[in-house]
Amino acid sequence: MINALESSSTRPYLIRALYEWCTDNGFTPYVAVLVDDTVQVPREYVKNGEIVLNISFDATSSLKLGNDFIEFKARFAGTAREISVPVGRVIAIYARENGQGMAFPAPVPAATTSDDGDDAASAAASPNSAPRMPLRDASRGTEGDASKVFHLVTGEEGDETVDAASDATDPTDEPPRPPAGGGTRPSLKRVK
Repeated sequence: MINALESSSTRPYLIRALYEWCTDNGFTPYVAVLVDDTVQVPREYVKNGEIVLNISFDATSSLKLGNDFIEFKARFAGTAREISVPVGRVIAIYARENGQGMAFPAPVPAATTSDDGDDAASAAASPNSAPRMPLRDASRGTEGDASKVFHLVTGEEGDETVDAASDATDPTDEPPRPPAGGGTRPSLKRVK
């Protein structure tokens, strides 16, 4: 019997399922990728070490959603490019139109040892000491737009999740009321 540690990752299966859900419902599937040397993407489109790729049928050719890699051909500024993304570097898949999808834990950097044999990356690989990387989608807001920033959560104990769009107001407060006095009702003018 295989235990959970010996089984394969669920990430590629979830990516394929959400891709199928997006296409079945007429949505455009986007994947957010944390870029490193193993990711083959046009580097001129990488922002803050991340890239968001449209993997819809209309935007790709020869799309293969495998267990180890997502591979396809796509055009960037009219130039055909071969794209290869290790599944482990995918940090989110979602529908462009409504943002529904799933975020995955960011990959842990590989541990390196220094010359004296100490594990230099052990402190950096600790989930409590590593800063969370924000996920930004250029088509949905600017870098300064805090309501469009998503933080990936590792699920470790001690982690707290804070909604980026929330402010310091008490959640029990009532929502603001519309201005009194009414005013004129908006209307459409037909132009022939």
